[in-house]
Amino acid sequence: MFMHNKRLMYTVRVERPDPVLATLMLEQFGGPQGELAAAMRYFTQGLGEEDAGRKDLLLDIATEELSHLEIIGSIVAMLNKGVKGELAEGMIDVMEMRTLTQNSTSHTEAILYGGGPALVNSSGVPWTAAYIDTIGDPTADFRSNIAAEARAKLVYERLINVTDDPGIKDALRFLMTREVAHQKSFEKALYSIEPNFPPGKLPGDPEFTDLYMDMSQGDGDMDGPWNSGPQWNVISARDEQAALDGGDGMASVGSLTESQSEALEALALRTASVLEGDPTTGAELGMGPGGGSSKQTTEF
Repeated sequence: MFMHNKRLMYTVRVERPDPVLATLMLEQFGGPQGELAAAMRYFTQGLGEEDAGRKDLLLDIATEELSHLEIIGSIVAMLNKGVKGELAEGMIDVMEMRTLTQNSTSHTEAILYGGGPALVNSSGVPWTAAYIDTIGDPTADFRSNIAAEARAKLVYERLINVTDDPGIKDALRFLMTREVAHQKSFEKALYSIEPNFPPGKLPGDPEFTDLYMDMSQGDGDMDGPWNSGPQWNVISARDEQAALDGGDGMASVGSLTESQSEALEALALRTASVLEGDPTTGAELGMGPGGGSSKQTTEF
C-alpha cells in the first residue's frame, strides 16, 4: 500500500523557466540511470527477496526513489512553466518557439507532452523496462545496484555543472548525495552475505579462477594488483592461451545419425567453393578510383 504526501522530500526552487534545461533534466526522470528505473529495479527486487532485512531495505529505497522522481519531475515542470501556457494558448509562433528552445529536443517535449515531464530521456527515447538488469541473485543484484547508484551520482554531477540556477543546484546536490547514501547501504547489504563471491551457488573451477590471460600484448602492457602478485598465474605465451583444458582446442560433436551425416555431406558438396578460375564480380564491373586492384582493364 502506498500513501502520498503532497510535500516533497526536498524543496524545489526554480529561478526562471528554461525548457532546454528541462530537457536535460529528463535524463534523471525517464533515462536509464534515472529515478524511475531505480525505483522499479529495487521494488521488483524487494518483492522477490527472501531475506527480511534485504526486503525491507529494497522497499524503503524503492519508495524513496519514487519521491526523488517527484522532485526531478517537479523541476522539469517548473522549468517548462512559461512555455506550457504560451503553447497551450497559442501565444507563441514557430520561429519564436525555435528560438526559445534553441532547436533542441525540447520541441518534442513541448509539442507531445505540453511541457509536462515525460517518461523519456534527454534525447526523447521512451523509458523501457529493459533498463532493469535484475538477475534474481542478491550477490549479483546488489553489485549491480551499487554500480547503478554510482552512475546516477555522475549524471547528477553533470546536471549540476550545466545550470547556474542556485535552487536547482541545491535540489540536485541533495539527490546526488542520496545516491551516495544508497550506495553505502547496498554495500553493507552485500557484505552482510558471507560468502558473497562468486555470485550464485556453484564455485568456480579452481584450475582457472586464478589465471590472468595476457591477451593484449605490446606497448602499454601494465602490471597491477589485477594481474600480478601471489593471487595470479599470468599466461602470456600464445600457445598456452589456447586449449586450456588440455584438449586439441577444436570444436566437435560426438555423434550424428546416419541421415544427419548424409545431409551435411550433401550440403558441403553443394556449397563447396570452386578454387579454380577467377569469376568476375559486380564490384569489379562497377569499380572506380580507390576500389583496389582488378583484372578488368579500365583507364581513368
